[in-house]
Amino acid sequence: MQTATTPVPIPPRDTSWLVARGLIPDHGPRRVLAVATFVNMLGSGIFMATAVLFFTRSVGLPLAQVALGMGIAALVGMLAGVPVGHLADRRGPREIYLLTLVIRAATMAALAFVHTFWPFVVLVCLTQLAHSAGGASRGPLVRGFGGANLGQYRAYLRSIANLAGCCGALAAGAAVQLDTRAAYLALVVGNAVSFVACAAIITRLPSLPPVPAPQLTGRWIALRDRPFLTVTVLDAILGIQGQVLVFALPVWIISETDAPRWFVAVAVLVNTALVATLQVRASRGVDTSSAAGRAMRRSGLAFLIGMALIATTSAMPGWVAVTVLTLGVASHTVGELWHAAGSLELQFRLAPAHAQGQYMGISGLGTGLANVAAPSLLGLLCIAWGAPGWLLMGGIFVAVGLAAPAVVRWGERTRPDSADAV
Repeated sequence: MQTATTPVPIPPRDTSWLVARGLIPDHGPRRVLAVATFVNMLGSGIFMATAVLFFTRSVGLPLAQVALGMGIAALVGMLAGVPVGHLADRRGPREIYLLTLVIRAATMAALAFVHTFWPFVVLVCLTQLAHSAGGASRGPLVRGFGGANLGQYRAYLRSIANLAGCCGALAAGAAVQLDTRAAYLALVVGNAVSFVACAAIITRLPSLPPVPAPQLTGRWIALRDRPFLTVTVLDAILGIQGQVLVFALPVWIISETDAPRWFVAVAVLVNTALVATLQVRASRGVDTSSAAGRAMRRSGLAFLIGMALIATTSAMPGWVAVTVLTLGVASHTVGELWHAAGSLELQFRLAPAHAQGQYMGISGLGTGLANVAAPSLLGLLCIAWGAPGWLLMGGIFVAVGLAAPAVVRWGERTRPDSADAV
């Protein structure tokens, strides 16, 4: 029986050139999970980049209805993480994760037949529920198969997920250029196929037995873990940064600066390239709770610098604005790298091994709330208020980052068994 301190055996090392340079993991579960992650995110990147266009231009729904339906789905999806994470902890994460992939494939394929509002709402809600549940059940798989260098492996998975999402978004550009129903349907079907392919890959993983829970342990321990809940709140506030470059910055560039419009795409590519190439390096040394707290503190400072640079560009000539915006995007991305490293470490470090899925569900709930709140908050501060709003938002990130180490120390003191929280 697997215990919290007994890692899943890893096969002998592959001595190929790609493995030696860290471009792919060794043969075995780690490589299988990495390939599944790439395939999953490739399909998701293809669809996410064009979802709104598909529903408005192909299905024919008004933009207001699409926004309403996707907002409802985001709120409903947050309900699935904790209970499904608990189910994965007790029944085995591989089987539950496979089920979520099958549901996502079915609901995504069904979207091809949607023509009215309420079927659209039902299907996007089911898709979002399965997405949230999948994230919670995948966490124990990463922990169970991650090996001795779990932090670096998590960073590697994030890098390839980012790369796959970028490739998917670039592929979606062809459909946008064609702007036909057939092109948009091809993206929907392609995403559904990616879920099927991901499920087929996941079947190659060995079943991961549940970690026995200690006696007298309550069922919903994550909901009673106040230090972890507080860490989740801080992490969620910092997580608003994920919408800065994809929501606030494009509007700012087009409406408030003389930078060329094409720089919107360049900013995303710069961010994606830096995350894909530097996430593993940024995560080195972030292998304890205290190191994770310090990484989150550094991230807040980097976000402030990046947002301050962006705030100064409204009165600059076009190419000067491009230069300063590039520096701002780079600084923001450095903050994103540190935030991701600290956040991922704490999601695993503070969670007991027997309840990893449940704790991942709590983290997913925080992330979901941040994603729901981010557009309104950033629109109010960064767009409506302008430069002072950018600085205020950066100040909020700094304050949260400065508070993180103290809250993390509180979490460390309240772990019942430090060995079980690794």
